[in-house]
Amino acid sequence: MSRRSRRPADLVPELPPISYVWETPNRRPRRAEWDIPDPAAPGSLTPAMRAKLERIVRRAPEVMVKITGRTKSVAHLKSHLAYIMRNGELDAETEQGATLPGRSGLKDLQQRWEDDAGLDDKRRRDASLSVSIILSMPAGTDAVAVKDSARAFAIETFGYNHDYVFVQHLDDKHPHVHLTVRSLGHDGKRLNPRKADLQVWRERFAGELRLRGIAAEATPPRTRGRVRKAERGAVIALRKRKITPDVDRLARQEVLSEVRGSRTAKHSWDEQIKSRQDAIRRRYLDYAAELQRSGLAADHKLAHQVRRFVNDMPAVETRRHALRNELSELAIARRPDAEQGADAERRGERRRHERPR
Repeated sequence: MSRRSRRPADLVPELPPISYVWETPNRRPRRAEWDIPDPAAPGSLTPAMRAKLERIVRRAPEVMVKITGRTKSVAHLKSHLAYIMRNGELDAETEQGATLPGRSGLKDLQQRWEDDAGLDDKRRRDASLSVSIILSMPAGTDAVAVKDSARAFAIETFGYNHDYVFVQHLDDKHPHVHLTVRSLGHDGKRLNPRKADLQVWRERFAGELRLRGIAAEATPPRTRGRVRKAERGAVIALRKRKITPDVDRLARQEVLSEVRGSRTAKHSWDEQIKSRQDAIRRRYLDYAAELQRSGLAADHKLAHQVRRFVNDMPAVETRRHALRNELSELAIARRPDAEQGADAERRGERRRHERPR
């Protein structure tokens, strides 16, 4: 029997959801609840999707969930615990909800985690003992809500499989929580988060904040028109020490060569970035068109906000583009000085020739 040809309607569930714009392309995680399409209208905005789109175009504060490092020795682990607890000046909280106060709490925690590390006889020498995470929000965010959200996030993410401890720091304008998680889980597996996992964590932390009345979002930078990747910590540290990292030196040499030669090197990834950004902008405008068709005043207002959001998105500029523009502007700024110097030299030469002999 011949196979029945597939009708267009059969292909609808395979089309990307309308939330494509803010999905992470790296090892796509399980679909979040707000991202589940309506089976009756797979290409339409669900109320949850509409709410997320509204938060994006209104620029709700973005959460930060960042892995700051891993400890690979007992000494390093104990030093890190002392750092986040400020040598016992700050209280810590564990996965069991227990509070560890003062220096005695710090010593108890260090000893317990040191004993547990000694029992981990299958750990490779270069494997981590713990993973260090920071959960942060912009200045002005309610610190109590941040701490409560971090606690709920830790319980949901690690509470059933990993020991952890967290401490809130308030000595910075950004309220943030240091969360340290033991790498070895109770199931014998090690914590090894990837980029896509971080996006899931950001979504979860933002959701906990919203449950506590804090406007928060967790979208990738590209959904806001930003294409330049965040700098690595090691590179930033070198710059602070007034040391030029190799990546900066090599990039500057390459771009300087292009500027001097009045040419622009073409890179495939630049075209890919531009193509991706064009697709994102088109998708936003598709959302605006759908909202405009609904006939509701609130949807028309949101459609207008979406279009304005797209118009206000920054131009697609990679770090290479920014460096090239910087060097070009510097060359132009120096050119008048050089021309003035040449004119002065020519005037002096004429005066010497015009002197009476």
